[in-house]
Amino acid sequence: MLSRINIADVLFLDIETVPQYPSSADVPPAVMRLWDKKSQYIRNEGETAEDIYERAGIWAEFGRIICISMGFMFFRDNERCFRVKSFYNNDEKVLLEEASEQLQQFFAKKLNGRLCAHNGKEFDFPYMARRMLINGLKLPKMLDVAGAKPWEVPFLDTLELWKFGDYKHYASLELLTHIFNIPTPKDDIDGGVVAEVYYKESDVQRIVRYCEKDVLAIAQLLLRFKGEDLITCVEVAT
Repeated sequence: MLSRINIADVLFLDIETVPQYPSSADVPPAVMRLWDKKSQYIRNEGETAEDIYERAGIWAEFGRIICISMGFMFFRDNERCFRVKSFYNNDEKVLLEEASEQLQQFFAKKLNGRLCAHNGKEFDFPYMARRMLINGLKLPKMLDVAGAKPWEVPFLDTLELWKFGDYKHYASLELLTHIFNIPTPKDDIDGGVVAEVYYKESDVQRIVRYCEKDVLAIAQLLLRFKGEDLITCVEVAT
């Protein structure tokens, strides 16, 4: 299958999410009651819903997206290049509208287009779709996959590819970049501190840079899977 994938037809993607509120003290009582019910399955003994509220960003019902980065490969003078563009806004609806437009523009030009992320089938793709619906937005065609047959879903997932059918296996992007000798995207921050950087430091640009590094790392990983050389020319769209 890997040999049949044209990497120029792939749009690589990563999202960064945070809890909807800066801290548990800011959460409305009705929402906290629902979070208490949801989080009971992940709390350790003695922990309260308030204690682990910083993890609420993992769920689309209690979190929100603050950055979406996308990247694709193109050729210039026979050299492979990679262009990354990020969408970020304190207004999540605006962010999602802009990202949706970019998705539709890319796939309008690619009849065999694919959307690729690491663990994207279980996190990035459904999270984006859910947040779009919550914000009253129409799903772009490539995310509107309810009822679609498996071969009709335009998703690639580097984690799934690495599993080779071993569904109990998990490998982080950080681990795979290390073993394949790809520059790590976690040289500054990782997903565990994104909410703190966003709410306490108000440093969105730092999060954007981290998200863009993840996108490039996912593309490099797919190239390694295909036995191809890494990308050396990278552009960041402004």
